[in-house]
Amino acid sequence: MFQLSVPAKLARRPAAFALLGLAALGLSACAGKERPRADLAASQVTTIGVNSYLWRASLDALSFMPLLQADSSGGVVITDWYANPGNANERMKVTVSILDQDLRADALRIAASRQVAQGGTWVDAPVQAATVQKLEEIILTRARDLRRSAIRN
Repeated sequence: MFQLSVPAKLARRPAAFALLGLAALGLSACAGKERPRADLAASQVTTIGVNSYLWRASLDALSFMPLLQADSSGGVVITDWYANPGNANERMKVTVSILDQDLRADALRIAASRQVAQGGTWVDAPVQAATVQKLEEIILTRARDLRRSAIRN
């Protein structure tokens, strides 16, 4: 069997130390790099309890309606009754619930109520499903746009 003499073993140590030093130097160079910009705009970047893009998009989409409650921790936005100036005999109320920290379509739930004026009183009326779907689409599109701009900047 081949056996190294003591001087040969000592001669190999500087080479091993040199390789180890190069590896450590290479790894330390990686540590100083910044994180990719995409990480800064990840779907869960938030200091509130829910997805911040969905939250901001919901507030933007409902900005024309008076707000009763806006709870960023619970992810709930509740509007007061709003009557379109073009149709004063009808009013709407909307509740938006953000259910998750991810920017996903199923993280958004919208409920709308509608009333029409009949004989001086407000009477509940059905809300068209297309109305709620359109509002969901507006909020999700706006949230995606906000996320895209955060990635670009």
